[in-house]
Amino acid sequence: MPTVLILGAGSDIAVALARKFASSGYSLQLAARNAQRLQALQSDCAIRYNVTTTVHEFDAEKPEGHAAFFAGLPVRPDITISVFGYLGDQEKAESDWKECHRILQVNYVGAVSILNAAAEAYAATESGLIVGISSVAGERGRQSNYFYGSAKAGFTAYLSGLRNRLFHKKVHVLTVNPGFVATRMTENMNTPPLLTATPEGVANAIFKAIEKKKNVLYVKWFWRWIMLIIKSIPEFQFKKMKL
Repeated sequence: MPTVLILGAGSDIAVALARKFASSGYSLQLAARNAQRLQALQSDCAIRYNVTTTVHEFDAEKPEGHAAFFAGLPVRPDITISVFGYLGDQEKAESDWKECHRILQVNYVGAVSILNAAAEAYAATESGLIVGISSVAGERGRQSNYFYGSAKAGFTAYLSGLRNRLFHKKVHVLTVNPGFVATRMTENMNTPPLLTATPEGVANAIFKAIEKKKNVLYVKWFWRWIMLIIKSIPEFQFKKMKL
């Protein structure tokens, strides 16, 4: 039975992913900073889908322990998915380094750290698959979220380079750009319904993209073209816009 490791398993997208993979016969390794909060999901997936489900303590903000965490898993996962993220408070981060640092630490440093550990293990055996959930926010810096966006831009570049490197080791890397998703992270944002995906929609799209070995996934196809338009705006004009 194949195994999937879901990092940041307490999020809405991660819960939908866990159920999607469990319903498809995957064993689950659910990891989050507070593993106790995963017990209900663990029990539900184990009973409902009759799959082996384990929970693990994992803190994205403590990269010094990531290599040992991955090496200490009871079974090496066939798929590793990095779901965790921290949107943070842009205005606060502009004057509060602690907030700024946390945005960068979670979304870039923590994600790169744990996926490096997975990459080394997979490269050694020439098998495995890595999924990183990035963001369309990383495709152009905007005044409303440029700390988060810059971290995701770095993460997207990292995943691209990792995909290039691991291709020669028969390991696939998938970059996911969900766009707006109706989750707890965005519940205070007024997101357009047409442009907003559900966690279940994201999970289904990721599962299909893994099966097809896609390189980059825009969960709602039109985000690719929206971002192409945004990126094509000349900088002298873009800098005057309120975005």
